[in-house]
Amino acid sequence: MPIILALDQGTTSSRSILFNEKGEALGMAQKEFKQHYPQPGWVEHDAHEIWETQFATLAEVLAKARTDLQQVAAIGITNQRETTVVWNKTTGEPIAPAIVWQDRRTAAYCDELRQQGKAPLLQQKTGLILDAYFSATKLKWILDHTPGAREQAATGQLAFGTIDSWLIYKLTGGAVHATDVSNASRTLLFNIHTLQWDVELLELFDIPASVLPVVTPSAGVVGECTIFPGARIPIAGVAGDQQAALFGQLCTEEGMVKNTYGTGCFMLMNTGQQAIASKNKLLTTVAWQIDGKTTYALEGSVFIGGAVVQWLRDELKVIHSAPDIEKLAATVKGSEGVYVVPAFAGLGAPYWNAHARGALFGITRGTNHAHIARAALDSIAYQSADLLKAMQADARIPIRELRVDGGATANDLLMQFQADLLDCKVVRPEITETTAMGAAFLAGLGAGIWKDQQELSKQWKSARVFDPQVEASERAILLKGWQRAVNATIAWADDRNS
Repeated sequence: MPIILALDQGTTSSRSILFNEKGEALGMAQKEFKQHYPQPGWVEHDAHEIWETQFATLAEVLAKARTDLQQVAAIGITNQRETTVVWNKTTGEPIAPAIVWQDRRTAAYCDELRQQGKAPLLQQKTGLILDAYFSATKLKWILDHTPGAREQAATGQLAFGTIDSWLIYKLTGGAVHATDVSNASRTLLFNIHTLQWDVELLELFDIPASVLPVVTPSAGVVGECTIFPGARIPIAGVAGDQQAALFGQLCTEEGMVKNTYGTGCFMLMNTGQQAIASKNKLLTTVAWQIDGKTTYALEGSVFIGGAVVQWLRDELKVIHSAPDIEKLAATVKGSEGVYVVPAFAGLGAPYWNAHARGALFGITRGTNHAHIARAALDSIAYQSADLLKAMQADARIPIRELRVDGGATANDLLMQFQADLLDCKVVRPEITETTAMGAAFLAGLGAGIWKDQQELSKQWKSARVFDPQVEASERAILLKGWQRAVNATIAWADDRNS
């Protein structure tokens, strides 16, 4: 039976998971690596350490599962998106630390571009909002601030890549410099309509074309892993983590939606072959490209999802461990009018208010720990409901169900409340390792293990379905209260300079 090796390179750890052709996980290895914060708002990774931890987990999972390299039919890669690495093409050495997607050092430069009126052009071509989150301004910063980098780039000595490109380069022994369309679409340099690097945007950011990787489909052989003597394993699937999770949930038809509940929440809707321009501050992104067909998605992100539970645990000491929140929140029927708006790092989509800060509303003399815990948990569902409402408005596609993954989906109370707010089914799958699963599915398609997406659809199995259980009138009251709380939070932020 052929085996697929999925490399899941995340923001805080590298993982490797083996899957068989039934989609069953055969083994997993994981290693954390160091986060570097050289200045306030700066976040860096050591690209060498990313590779070392990824290689170590790869070797470990093969040893643990007693899998021979000859059994591995394909490698799939999924990765933290937007994080930027620049290395020397001859030596393979990074010329500077990798700048992580969370890094805010280029925020002032983004403000300058916004004042110059460049934001609409960027959104029209790339589907993205002008923000320091994406790769282009990070790449420009490295070229501008690393001694000799501009000269080396001008003579074609440097390579730029997101983490997928870096891993492909290392796995192929430096033979392949490539990225897939989903990762390219997160750089602010890639035109999602022509599916090419955009000359006008390269000029805007002063990026020489010679540093850019070749753009490949998400399923198909990109190159061969040659780092093991006597073995040549095709790298046959690549996608950014959230797109991989959408594929891992087998949301392969137009209108299907998944939400990943992690530290933050990431919701993506498959919009088929149309790149829908958002009027509600969502991102338009390439989901994947398979057999020459490009699928697009709308994406929205919640900055503080599961992190609100960590805050209750670590700062307020309301709970001892994250799973305790469900038990505490369940001791009350509801939050009794208490709302937590967890805008600790501003508000994400559909608000994009960087100056908003966390707030607690509706406290009475009878409010206790359980009400605050319930309101904090509810806030994850409310923010996700805002995203889905914005997606429905942009896409004009009715939602039948929401497929969910991530750590917080183990919380039945949260999942039921999410179904109640959305008035649609919330479906939790049997296997919640959907990001790595998506990379494995893409690699299996690329290597011919599965013949098409239809055959793959049999792999996905539901573990539990949450049906909405509240009346429309009660739902309206809950959502109105949330909107009042958000509006008050934004008003407080907007009043800061008056």
